[in-house]
Amino acid sequence: MEDRRKVRLKLLTPLLGSLPDKKIFTKMMEKKGEIVDQEDVEDHYDELSMLPEETKYTVFPRDVDGIYIMDYQVKGFFKNAGNVLKDILKIKALRKKVDNYLFITPRFIYLTEKVTGILERPLRAQTPKGERVTVVASEYIAEGLEFEFEITLLNHKELTWKVVEKLLDYGKYKGLLQWRNGGYGRFKWQWVK
Repeated sequence: MEDRRKVRLKLLTPLLGSLPDKKIFTKMMEKKGEIVDQEDVEDHYDELSMLPEETKYTVFPRDVDGIYIMDYQVKGFFKNAGNVLKDILKIKALRKKVDNYLFITPRFIYLTEKVTGILERPLRAQTPKGERVTVVASEYIAEGLEFEFEITLLNHKELTWKVVEKLLDYGKYKGLLQWRNGGYGRFKWQWVK
């Protein structure tokens, strides 16, 4: 029914934090109508407790054990890779198959105890009023960091471990988390015995 393998990733380029601080997160949830009073804030305590109080940049979630990324962020990489590689691998709806048959554990994938620094960069956007440029900043963790997680694969005739390896190979071209198009978060990988 299922098979599990542990994988180790090694960052080839810096990894950027992608979560806003508590104040920005709370405002976002208010706009979505998910937070309207203190009771709602308490309902979102787990999400809010992993964020620093107030920053002017995107961050990594953290707790007393260190800085981590979430399982769904890694799964998001696999889904994106499946969507991009579906034609090359000749598997229809590969993204959907990844979503339903591939699972990542643990929930919190610990990376390190502290970030390397803050990366500032311009961000351009085309708007109805023309091109706009702003400066954004993100915490980053330097290349060379290694971390592990487990992949569970439910039996499927098309989504095999060979396909998972092809999806992992895509990580050297387009990585994890924020500003992947800028080459950030790229990695190489190996199975862990």
